[in-house]
Amino acid sequence: MPLEMESLINAVDSLRRSLDAVGGDLGGFTDDQKETLRAGVIQNFEVAYEQCWKFAQRWLRENRSPEDADFPKTRKDLFRMAAKHGLISDPAPWFGFGEARNLTSHTYDHAQAGRVYDAAVGFLPFAQELVARLKERND
Repeated sequence: MPLEMESLINAVDSLRRSLDAVGGDLGGFTDDQKETLRAGVIQNFEVAYEQCWKFAQRWLRENRSPEDADFPKTRKDLFRMAAKHGLISDPAPWFGFGEARNLTSHTYDHAQAGRVYDAAVGFLPFAQELVARLKERND
């Protein structure tokens, strides 16, 4: 059964557009503008990350073997399995993106926001890779 991928595609594209709007560097903006732009990118990262792992999980549930029925137990297991099945090339960066995503659910802190923003910038090509591989396998 094919996955309806519109929400995933839209989420990853929204992250791309927010990063394009910033232009890769927050240096030319006032402090208030930086905070607002950073918050927008982080919000788009949160949504894109959540969509990515959920779609990877959906694909695996639909396409993995019955002996894998109890897996994945954790999100790290999910990313390992996604790599095993060719949805992503390397699970390790996804572990770091998950940690960055978890930082966003805690009390707001400028230093943490900076780390999450940096993770969001690095996340985009990995999310785009997952989308492309899911599209290839979506029949």
